[in-house]
Amino acid sequence: MFVNRFPLLEPVSPDGLEALERGWMRLVSEIGIRFDHPEALRLLGEAGQRVEGDIVHFDPAWVLEMVAKAPSEFTLHARNPARDMRFGGNHMVFMPVQGPPFVRRGMERRDGTLRDFEDFCRLAQAIDEYDSPGSLPVEPNDIPLDSRHLDEIRALLTLTDKPFGANAVSVDAVNDALAAARIVFGDRIDREACTYTNINVNSPLVYDERMLDALLIYARAGQPVLVVPFLLMGAMAPASVPAALAQQFAEALTGIALMQLVRPGCPAVLGSFLSTTDLKNGSPAFGGPESHFGLLASGQMARRYGLPWRAGGGSLTTSPLPDAQAAWEGMNTMQASFLAGANLHMHCGGWLEGGLVASFEKLIMDLDMLQTLIKEFTPIDIDEESLAFGAHDEVRHGGHFLGAAHTMERFRDCFHRPLLATTDNYQRWSKDGGLDAAARATGIYQQLLADYEQPAMDEAMRTELDELVTRRRAELGD
Repeated sequence: MFVNRFPLLEPVSPDGLEALERGWMRLVSEIGIRFDHPEALRLLGEAGQRVEGDIVHFDPAWVLEMVAKAPSEFTLHARNPARDMRFGGNHMVFMPVQGPPFVRRGMERRDGTLRDFEDFCRLAQAIDEYDSPGSLPVEPNDIPLDSRHLDEIRALLTLTDKPFGANAVSVDAVNDALAAARIVFGDRIDREACTYTNINVNSPLVYDERMLDALLIYARAGQPVLVVPFLLMGAMAPASVPAALAQQFAEALTGIALMQLVRPGCPAVLGSFLSTTDLKNGSPAFGGPESHFGLLASGQMARRYGLPWRAGGGSLTTSPLPDAQAAWEGMNTMQASFLAGANLHMHCGGWLEGGLVASFEKLIMDLDMLQTLIKEFTPIDIDEESLAFGAHDEVRHGGHFLGAAHTMERFRDCFHRPLLATTDNYQRWSKDGGLDAAARATGIYQQLLADYEQPAMDEAMRTELDELVTRRRAELGD
């Protein structure tokens, strides 16, 4: 797991931070947040918040009091303890794309399948930079909707030994994920974070029933929830970065406050997903300067409240292909996440078409960028040895360092070697087939899948997990 030791970029002035805080406080107190869930309304009303119908008007001081109960750091445990993930501080964790209904392999674009889901799990296991497969790298549309979460959980737990998440699609899905986690972790789940779920606010200013079901179930179980407003400025938020930031914190902090009301000290991750709408055609737009600034400001505000936070990207793009646009938009978002000190970077491999498509080639392109960023944000030791005076003494004036002793001692690992990018000259590149980056990425992901080795799992644990899947599938009628 990567630890970011670089100074973080904080472009918002103290006065600006105060203004953003006043903004979210005014929203939660004067306009309020809608909660489409009777139990949530009851809990908040009993806690002294003003409930009018399904709208809750919050006391901002109470929200901050509740939010302060969430831990600033926590560990999400894995089936393999060596894969545990640390959230908070200067720790950074990375996940591939999450949630698309469609998949792209080469030029084929189609509905996602269980095979695609499993292959993304295999790649997430094989690639060290990905700390977790997440919960839903792609939607497996070839199996029944009501029970597909069971196949997803089994794949996440058997094809990887990294931390896993629950798809918050239904009460059944989150409860079955908790049951599966109990098989793997036993009663540790009663005192440790062993699985997570991600919920999206139905922006603007609405928590819907399905998301609140997942939030309440996981909070009661003491398991982490990523609380993520989904804001496209001009559509689900005002066409203003400061206004959208105020809305983001109004939505996220009230959800985290509800979690702490249910179970004080429950791990929570403040989410940000802030981008723009192309107001010429109404389409989402990613990788632009507004989301870049929004990420930097979100990091400042998250640290103000002592919360681990999930960046609004990942390698996000609206491009339909793994091309140059996909690369520059994705790099702009990922680099901002690093500069802002995000603790969780979701969608770091494979996102295309504004999140509609999970692309295997794009996963490899994004991995190359992620490896580069990790190297760039790793401090270099500057000392007598690194100044290499002896190399100058050997080569002297007008020579070259290719054959110098200093070079020969270090040539295997002194420079970053890209996974995907090529330094071949034209003749060598042509001889090897003249492949572009996307075609080279195809060969890399296919080789990774060919070399994949499934992590070992206790046979009794595997049998119990299979029995859970079989029993619950029958109970759900599939």
